[in-house]
Amino acid sequence: MTACEPGSIGVLIVDDDPLVRAGLAMMLGGAPDIRVVAEAGNGAEALPLADRHAPDVVLMDIRMPVMDGLAATEALRARAHAPEVVVLTTFDADEHVLRALRAGAAGFLLKDTPPDEIVAAVRRVARGQPVLSPEVTRRLIARVADPGPDLRRTRARERLELLNEREREVALAVAQGRSNAGIGAVLHLSVPTVKTHVSAVLAKLGLNNRVQIALLVHDAGLLEAER
Repeated sequence: MTACEPGSIGVLIVDDDPLVRAGLAMMLGGAPDIRVVAEAGNGAEALPLADRHAPDVVLMDIRMPVMDGLAATEALRARAHAPEVVVLTTFDADEHVLRALRAGAAGFLLKDTPPDEIVAAVRRVARGQPVLSPEVTRRLIARVADPGPDLRRTRARERLELLNEREREVALAVAQGRSNAGIGAVLHLSVPTVKTHVSAVLAKLGLNNRVQIALLVHDAGLLEAER
């Protein structure tokens, strides 16, 4: 393993299966702009390696011994200069995936995702773009919905009260899966203005990405009101 070279994307692979780690390392190692800086067998091993190598992106398995991927994701995303985290799972209805997204993961990948798509996903999250669309988030939520959402809904609505009217409109449009251009067209705003509002929403709500905006709007029940 090597330290991340200037201009390249440093990746930390975290999975308890050494064959999976080897496969991902080989796959990513073929990309000229990506460097696998370290590998870990569980979340507890990943944390000091993240401190040592400062990866840009962490590919994080969910179900691991000692410390699972959810706890590790929460710990990593709580740090200053946190790496982007993409969770790896064997199926898209894993309830832990949704919890990882709430913790600030940039998205998720199925372990059988084609190699070129995994490479593309690493590049996307390194640029700050989530690898999970709001539409997919909504389908995932519907399949693993909380059994008792009342308290979560109340808290979500209280948080959204921090936004002004325009910011709430933008947050709802994000949750509906609209791009910045699509939001601009609906709300009659320029794309730079939309980007400014999205940044304000993230800052006011203490969120990391658009996926978390979509989750919060869903928790508040605002998407249901639009149906």
